[in-house]
Amino acid sequence: MDAMAVDNLGNGWAPGAPMEGYDAIPMWVADMNFPTVPTVCEYIIKRASHPAFGYFETRNEYYDAIINWQGARNGMSGILPENIGYENGVLGGVLSAIGTFTSKGDNVLVHSPVYLGFSMSLKNAGYNIVTSPLYLDENNIWRIDFDDMEKKIAENNIHAAIFCSPHNPTGRVWEKWEIERVMEIYKKYDVYVVSDEIWSDIILTGHKHIPTQSVSEDAKNRTVAMYAPSKTFNLAGLIGAYHIVYNNRIRDRIKKEASLSHYNSMNVLSMHALIGAYQREGHEWVDELCSVITHNIEYAYAYVGENFKGVTASMPQGTYMLFIDCKDWLEEHKMTLDELLKRGWDVGVTWQDGRQHGGTTHIRLNLALPLSRVKEAFDRMNKLVFNK
Repeated sequence: MDAMAVDNLGNGWAPGAPMEGYDAIPMWVADMNFPTVPTVCEYIIKRASHPAFGYFETRNEYYDAIINWQGARNGMSGILPENIGYENGVLGGVLSAIGTFTSKGDNVLVHSPVYLGFSMSLKNAGYNIVTSPLYLDENNIWRIDFDDMEKKIAENNIHAAIFCSPHNPTGRVWEKWEIERVMEIYKKYDVYVVSDEIWSDIILTGHKHIPTQSVSEDAKNRTVAMYAPSKTFNLAGLIGAYHIVYNNRIRDRIKKEASLSHYNSMNVLSMHALIGAYQREGHEWVDELCSVITHNIEYAYAYVGENFKGVTASMPQGTYMLFIDCKDWLEEHKMTLDELLKRGWDVGVTWQDGRQHGGTTHIRLNLALPLSRVKEAFDRMNKLVFNK
């Protein structure tokens, strides 16, 4: 119900609707095809049963839930309620933070491939995007090109950057030494950082998320960290994210920047949804979710390698997205990416054009579905798309 992933198919900017005889398997929008943890609905229903929805103040339980969640999941300590600020979504929070660090027309560093939301939001707000490409190493793992990153910062007089951790769309979960080196470069050139950590709860088995603010005292004070329960608990339709900021000066400036529209205010049901999500049951639910997604991604990654000659992928370490490169397959079959995408859409595989995220011959796939639907999608790809 009210699902863009299915309702918008065939609307021009979305994937095409499937041909008659095929149902749609939604694999493009970055939300999940799982029901949320039951405590979310319980807390919303309980609040909705009270027949008053006027102006309100943020409840102490909201701050306590975030502090306890971040402590248990990410090992963060010393967070105070005043370090937490509400945002109408991570992208709005990113722009509020960037607006305190820069002026319109300034350059902002982002690693590529770039999440579509970053590139669109920065461009629409009047900033220039400077990309530092990630690269695949000899083990097929996405890595940061530190030399290129430093060169771009110096040449373009950059003092603001977006750091995506875990990285979307590649699914890379950065190791501590990588974040430390990134933050050392930012410190050297006095670059302030917005760390998008919305995917920090969805980590595959064997990996661990390291909060950017935790790697040094300087990182703690030059970074605005963005979080939300929306990716973790499938709550994007309720709106609501939050930032964690330790630097008082930055915090006060962001608060002012975010208030200018007079629309950056919390919804009372969104507040209760977060409190419900961050209960004990939510911890158990996320642990199970990560196990399910790990199995789905392992299945899909192996299937690509075994069945789709000319298609490659790097094994994700976090998120529920798979970023595949079809370059060799397209060359061998003398086909364009548009033609390949349509082949999938026609048979209900509603995958996403990877060029929207800075890829060239790439497709992005959402694997947060029941395994039976993942298997059905890849069976269709095998018989009706890649090996037709």
